[in-house]
Amino acid sequence: MPDVDRTVRAADDAFEAWERHGRTGRADVLDAIAERLEAARADLVPVAERETGLATARLEGEVGRAAFQFRLFGTVLREGSYVEATIDPAGDTPLGRRPDLRRMLIPLGPVGVFGASNFPFAFSVAGGDTASALAAGCPVVVKAHPSHPETSRRSYEVIRAAVESAGLPAGVIGLVEGYQAGVDLVNHPDITAVGFTGSIAGGRALADLAAARPRPIPFYGELGSLNPLVVSPGAAAADPAGIATGYVNSVTGSLGQLCTKPGLLFVPVGPDGDKLRAALAEAVAATAPGRPLNSAIKDAYVRETGRRRDDARLALLGEGTPAGPDQASPALFTVAAADLTGDLLEECFGPTALVIGYEGTDDLLDALRRLDGQLTATLHVTADETALRDRLHDVVRRRAGRLLFGGFPTGLAVAWGTHHGGPYPSTTLSGHTSVGATAIRRWLRPVSYQDAPADILPAELRDGNPTGIPRRIDGTLTT
Repeated sequence: MPDVDRTVRAADDAFEAWERHGRTGRADVLDAIAERLEAARADLVPVAERETGLATARLEGEVGRAAFQFRLFGTVLREGSYVEATIDPAGDTPLGRRPDLRRMLIPLGPVGVFGASNFPFAFSVAGGDTASALAAGCPVVVKAHPSHPETSRRSYEVIRAAVESAGLPAGVIGLVEGYQAGVDLVNHPDITAVGFTGSIAGGRALADLAAARPRPIPFYGELGSLNPLVVSPGAAAADPAGIATGYVNSVTGSLGQLCTKPGLLFVPVGPDGDKLRAALAEAVAATAPGRPLNSAIKDAYVRETGRRRDDARLALLGEGTPAGPDQASPALFTVAAADLTGDLLEECFGPTALVIGYEGTDDLLDALRRLDGQLTATLHVTADETALRDRLHDVVRRRAGRLLFGGFPTGLAVAWGTHHGGPYPSTTLSGHTSVGATAIRRWLRPVSYQDAPADILPAELRDGNPTGIPRRIDGTLTT
């Protein structure tokens, strides 16, 4: 593989050409990438299946999701409101004469993206970070994840072919591999921002590197989340079997190797809660083991579930069928809400979760207040429990970036209204998302033109709105 310095320099050399390609030009390239990914699905999926152990259907769907993300950002580019074009014409104000001011968002420059272990397509080389950064006008250098190196290389080749077919420099997309390459990528002076999905320890180490540079850069890390799911007394009584089946499927889907896995389930103490716990034990007992993404994840899972078995605060509620040598079997543990402290508030990657018994509303709220930032929080409450719902909402809204009312959080739509982020440690910078249309905002910065000659202005800021995008003129939004 090319060394980091050469790859990043090629990205920097390609920056001006890629930005000048314009919004519609970049949108056409993103559409071409999507088409090539779909055309290569039959070649990509078997490689990813061999490297990760993920099911064929899951991987085929993930290629579709990756293609959808590129097309979504093509739509974002053509619609154009993401640039936040703002024009304040020259004129008199209560503060005196105002110059002509025109403001919009422009790309930062080359960015680094770290591929994730658990999504070999949708959060890796062909993932949303790459798609959104390319859409913004930023060349991308991806650091491939060691769990699926060949999948990463082939995905890179697909994207590079689309870029070169458009007559653009190959440096618009780059790929590097290896631990030291990741460190060097974050430290390279031409990298202007970094996107990362992974562990809290790894992400925090890279975030500290980004902050310690002579010229610090933003580090958009998605790190870890427990994703609490609360079942109210009414909901536990109304549908214990349905909640149990949905919950176990959510915890064990993709072998629990999802950042949105609901790792904490709050269940009331009492007969209705007991029915739900019995249904959970039955559902998990019918669940087969599976092969983790890599040996490090498997070893960490075995260590953590072993520690939980030995923890006097916990009891085993149920487990799946026995695991083979390279497999992991699901396991659910119970704990009292008052004991949910310390290491029990750390994420365990894999098909395991804690079922927390709470004695009443105050006990439940006290436990929820002990949680750090989360990607999601889910409330299962009945229509006549509005007072409880409102109190829960006040607590979880401060701690999570996506609030679900019913359902399970492992399904994440890719849309304009999506937010995939939350307070630290779920993400390092909670004001931004790594999924959905507004993910493009991470790779942009504002610039304001004052009394600029008309012919130097970007088209988005010129009189007459030649690009036809939504703009704010003298404080009024126009479409």
